[in-house]
Amino acid sequence: MTKVGFVSLGCPKNLVDSEEMLGALAKAGCEIVSDKRHAEVIVINTCGFIESAKEESIDTILEMARLKREGACKSLIVVGCLAQRYGEELSREIPEIDALLGVGQAGNLPETLVLALSGQKVIDKSEPPEKWVENKGRIRSTQAWTAYLKISDGCDNRCSYCAIPDIRGRYRSRPVEYVIAEAEKLAGEGVKEIILIGQDTTRYGEDLGGVSLVSLLRELVKIDGPNWYRLMYSYPSRITSELIELVASEPKIANYFDIPFQHGDDRVLKRMNRRGSSAEYLQLAKRIRSICPDIALRTSIIVGFPGETKEEFENLIRFIDEIRFDRVGVFQYSREDIAPAAALPGQIESRTKGRRYDRLMRMQREISLKRNQAQIGREMDVLIEQVPQSEEGQAIGRSERDAPEIDGIVYVKKFRGQPGGVVSARIIAATEYDLIADAV
Repeated sequence: MTKVGFVSLGCPKNLVDSEEMLGALAKAGCEIVSDKRHAEVIVINTCGFIESAKEESIDTILEMARLKREGACKSLIVVGCLAQRYGEELSREIPEIDALLGVGQAGNLPETLVLALSGQKVIDKSEPPEKWVENKGRIRSTQAWTAYLKISDGCDNRCSYCAIPDIRGRYRSRPVEYVIAEAEKLAGEGVKEIILIGQDTTRYGEDLGGVSLVSLLRELVKIDGPNWYRLMYSYPSRITSELIELVASEPKIANYFDIPFQHGDDRVLKRMNRRGSSAEYLQLAKRIRSICPDIALRTSIIVGFPGETKEEFENLIRFIDEIRFDRVGVFQYSREDIAPAAALPGQIESRTKGRRYDRLMRMQREISLKRNQAQIGREMDVLIEQVPQSEEGQAIGRSERDAPEIDGIVYVKKFRGQPGGVVSARIIAATEYDLIADAV
């Protein structure tokens, strides 16, 4: 039985890919080991989305290459986004790598492992398939009560800053029956929170005919077990009134919208090749809040996009101040060589990007604090993830307003129970990112 160590980097979508690869390896008879020093084969699922992610991936490859030279490792396999983009360069610069598989070939990992152990060098970065290819199972690495459920892959939006369409290929929806079957399996395993992910979840079903994200959600909520479904990565121009009303009326869909607006100035949005205007985005946020008064709104913003003037940045500041998001992820523009924005004039220097990032984050901290303070006195369900070690301690959990890893947490006093349970709690205090509550 071959011992395999696995490293997963990047976003939740990458994590699901890793879990599927782990399932394929286990089915092929491999033993998954946590201590990489004891692994005969080390697999790294890389991220190549932005510069910082590429640097992390390369640092990890170099660290695992050292283990190969010094430890039990006989083969080093690199898969995923970085392998898709830079397969030949990685093979040339890091000779310890025995195999590289792009995102479209990750399903061939068990066979590639055998070839690598036999001494064959493998580089396969074939284009991702045009249609959805269903995986035969996965080994989840998240907490037992939370799971990501991928409903699509690839992207057709062609935002000028983004390399994803060239890495992951055309948009393809996962067939409804596969999504439902996996959701039922997750429910049977006791999962309380199912997080729906894809490059653009609101586009779901356009390539299938006769189905949509709304129709999929209506089928998912019929499944007994999960407390809520959380929707991530919603493209603003595809958020319909029907979807908003479903989120507002269906208790099993979290009152939460993750909408990557990316900017609040029309000229920047046009250079980004984003659909919609700042006025339309403002109207969308108002419409969502009018239908869902308790909604938590999250967005992602890029500062320092090529050509971003002081005036355009001030328009972004006003945009954020007017909408007053509950959560904001701010990113400094990363120049990606295969994305069209890399060739735009007016590339912004790092110092300016950093100043704009800091200013926006300071403003958002104040907004987040006030949004959180508005929750004081409310009762909400909290999914408990850590229990106190003593009677004086506090449990830690998340409400439907909080996605794992990227949002805040809820500290719950007076909780007596086990992790994975859902408790009703009354909010008694707030900080910029977190809430404090008493169990009811």
